[in-house]
Amino acid sequence: MANKKPKTAQNEMQEVAEKVIKKKRPGKSEQMKVQTTPEENSRYIRHVMASYNLPPINIDDPKQVQDRIEWYFNHCIEDGMKPTVAGICNALGVDRTTFYLWGVGERRGKNPEYVNLVKKAQTTLRELWEQFAADGKVNPVTFIFLMKNHFGYTDKQEVVVTPNSPLGDQSDTKQLEEK
Repeated sequence: MANKKPKTAQNEMQEVAEKVIKKKRPGKSEQMKVQTTPEENSRYIRHVMASYNLPPINIDDPKQVQDRIEWYFNHCIEDGMKPTVAGICNALGVDRTTFYLWGVGERRGKNPEYVNLVKKAQTTLRELWEQFAADGKVNPVTFIFLMKNHFGYTDKQEVVVTPNSPLGDQSDTKQLEEK
């Protein structure tokens, strides 16, 4: 028969301490971990590099800009990838700020064609990402981040302040003294 230690408070505490030490610290949830295989990484990189390696376009020509945006969406369809603002910017050869400023009319000489092109692309992206979220195809936290950072969504809390006198309707001083 195995030699057992007598049950004492100190022995029980020692056993609990050993169990705690053996337990691993809880890790991040599986959803929060980046879970890509080398093959997936290669697929993502090939997709991005196709845009990166495109010849530059004349961004003064709205037709070339429109064609490049359409190329990008078709490229995403062919590769089975979700389109992004960064992807459109990469395909156009501009940064995100420039793309945004085109959309609000602060660049390209306030040309309405650019405003319309960018707004149409942004609306298309917004619709796609909303559909992805509605169908559970994107993490809700990621969706919220993208909507706030690319499409102007905000968390709003409306506070309505109404003047309210805790003493009721205001009376003149003499009436208050009589009370």
